[in-house]
Amino acid sequence: MSLLLNRTVFGDPSKKGNTLSRTAAENLFMDWVLNPRLQLHMKQVAHLMKCWAAEREQLDEAGQWQWEMTGLLHDADWDQWPDLHCKKIIAELEQRNIDPDIIHAIASHGPNHFGVEPVTTMGKMLFAFDELSGLIHAYSLMRPGGYDGMELKGVKKRLKERSFAANVSREEIDDACLRAGISLDELINFIIARQRDVMNG
Repeated sequence: MSLLLNRTVFGDPSKKGNTLSRTAAENLFMDWVLNPRLQLHMKQVAHLMKCWAAEREQLDEAGQWQWEMTGLLHDADWDQWPDLHCKKIIAELEQRNIDPDIIHAIASHGPNHFGVEPVTTMGKMLFAFDELSGLIHAYSLMRPGGYDGMELKGVKKRLKERSFAANVSREEIDDACLRAGISLDELINFIIARQRDVMNG
């Protein structure tokens, strides 16, 4: 099954700045994503994106929402339409006249799968957070205290254990850090400190 999108241009440049309202985005999320584990993953990535936009990019509320919405919807079609992963959500957002930067970031969150390179900081950070977020959450589930007391060295130990969260590509994590210009240690520490705030509720 190929997930290649076979294109690299998305959306209408004249729609720059357009986003869904929070209500519309959440309705789309709830209609399309039925799996609670996937819901949690997408909420966690959305939260990390919002935190990065606020803290590191110093973006205003509108800019933070662009990043958060990108994270919230990046896997929206994976649950019900895995064969159309990325294609369906991209088509939906293009139909709704969403900012092409948001659509491109979603299209590039797995360059090896979709054939689209992340070019914006938003796209690069979505790629960086996606895989590592899942591994760190998996690690929290095996710890008695969850995120309490979680340390960098513990996460890095799990990264070296290929059998742990085996579906998480270590190569893609390294690639994403390189593209984003952030060290693995810094990315891990950023996620540990913020991901715990997200509850599946």
